[in-house]
Amino acid sequence: MFFVENLSWRNNIAITYVSYHNSFMRYSQVLDILGDEVLFETPLLTVGDVSPYQAQRRLTDWSKAGKVTPLRRGLYVLPKENRAIEPHPYQIANRLMAGSYVSLETALRYHNLIPEHVAVITSVTTGRPREWENEFGRFFYRHIHPRYFFGVEYRLVLGRQHAFIAYPEKALLDLIYFRKGGDSPEFIQSLRLQNLENLDLERLQQFANRFDKPKLHRAAAVIIELAEREMREYELL
Repeated sequence: MFFVENLSWRNNIAITYVSYHNSFMRYSQVLDILGDEVLFETPLLTVGDVSPYQAQRRLTDWSKAGKVTPLRRGLYVLPKENRAIEPHPYQIANRLMAGSYVSLETALRYHNLIPEHVAVITSVTTGRPREWENEFGRFFYRHIHPRYFFGVEYRLVLGRQHAFIAYPEKALLDLIYFRKGGDSPEFIQSLRLQNLENLDLERLQQFANRFDKPKLHRAAAVIIELAEREMREYELL
């Protein structure tokens, strides 16, 4: 009797083992599901009876085997040899911290308003300030009050990849907001702003009004004066 019960116990273990392993999504299935996407999060593997803990264990094993690379807890990228495309750093910035948008110098360079290359990708979030560094670059996140979280557009940045990026006017005001003395004419001149004809001066004023801070009103007045002067000089050529 004991032998039969013991055998039954072993069969149950074997059945459980097979079921446990069959319920996991195979790596090849993940590649098929992702297609052109190369970023994914842990819930992709929580199918059927697979718990978040079991999915995390599988991802840890894949990470050790070089099949995936963790960018932060719960966010992964495929290795270079398995990527259909290279993820744009701005898309990564959005995914590293949900509810953030690319802004400040990074967005100003994207909009071609400043000439300098920007090595760090800076974003704005209503969450805590954070910093990450990985193979795609360095990512900084500045905290902003929710009432100032506006002026963002969802833009096509490369191929079929999109990212949340500040309007050029908002990126400029964000930078001034965070920088001590950012409203001074000296600081604004130091930015070496270019292509000011691409700024929407009415939107700049609207955004400054929405901040409703004297610092931003003063800065907007300086920028508008610079832009109008540049337009007058251009007309004289």
